[in-house]
Amino acid sequence: MSDTRASLRHKIDSAGELRSVVRTMKAVASSSIVQYERSVAALADYARTVELGLSAAFRQADAGWLPAESRGPQQSGAAAAIVFGSDQGLVGQFNDAIADHAIHALAGVAGPVKVWAVGERVQARLADEGVTTSGLFDVPASVQGISALVGQILVATGSGGASGRAAALYLFHNRPSSGAIYTPVTERLLPLDAAWQRGLMQRQWPTHQLPEVLGVGTTTLQALIGEFLFVCLFRACAESLASENASRLAAMQRAEKNIDQLLDDMKTSSNRLRQSSIDEELFDVVAGFEALSQ
Repeated sequence: MSDTRASLRHKIDSAGELRSVVRTMKAVASSSIVQYERSVAALADYARTVELGLSAAFRQADAGWLPAESRGPQQSGAAAAIVFGSDQGLVGQFNDAIADHAIHALAGVAGPVKVWAVGERVQARLADEGVTTSGLFDVPASVQGISALVGQILVATGSGGASGRAAALYLFHNRPSSGAIYTPVTERLLPLDAAWQRGLMQRQWPTHQLPEVLGVGTTTLQALIGEFLFVCLFRACAESLASENASRLAAMQRAEKNIDQLLDDMKTSSNRLRQSSIDEELFDVVAGFEALSQ
């Protein structure tokens, strides 16, 4: 009986330590969600500035101008796809959802596609479905690491320069919806087509003073387009990280609830065993007293 109580006591202590770990992970996930959501909100202002710059540059340039390597019909080679996932577990269906979404979407892409994974977990999920990845990127540990990741992606896919650009560039990532809910989304960044150019040219300028762009040649437009690609990749990564931590927070909340329930059950069992042991000792004392009395 004492061994069973000791075993329960050990399990209760272990569960208590595990609950402390879960609470710590909840706190880390909550703080991470805030910093990534703030980075996305701050990036919106910069994205608007870049788009206004492109709008002004296109208006001042020739009406039909578009970088040669951005025109769809002239593209050659394989398309590139970036799938944002996680390096760590305890995120529920986070990696499964985006991997399934990417596989389904890429099935409708004509021609070869080179796939890069951001995160070991999503790469393993893609491999399970028979998708061979061309490379693996580590998931940034903070907002400060996203810029370096974006640079690596642009270099690997050839999207940062005027030569060697991929025929098309697709992004697959989870986007936060509300609470712990996220939605898998697809973004096509390349090729930059005429419809995209017209949409920027038709954008209303916020003031009555129209700007004048200096050096509207290829250099200026390529620089603005490079910033446009940077903004899109940065936002996709930040949204993916916010979704990952929201999913981890939800998983930790469920784990904490289960641990609390388990602790209550084990404490109830321990109290029952303790009471049973006391009752047996009392019965022994009463039986001994009655034997001596007789």
